[in-house]
Amino acid sequence: MERLIRSMGKVNKMYLIGERTFEVGGQGKKQKQIKDVENAFVVKDDIEYGALNVVPLWQFGLLY
Repeated sequence: MERLIRSMGKVNKMYLIGERTFEVGGQGKKQKQIKDVENAFVVKDDIEYGALNVVPLWQFGLLY
């Protein structure tokens, strides 16, 4: 399983897990980095609920 596939600066990180791509960022993270990527999700910190392809970071802690 590949973890970090590319880093676009110090803050933005994209991870490839299986066939899915995850863009990790803070509450103000937008979806412009993943607009052309299939099976992509934005993982945001400091939000309680997700919608569509936005997932709260805390939900990954439930999978550990």
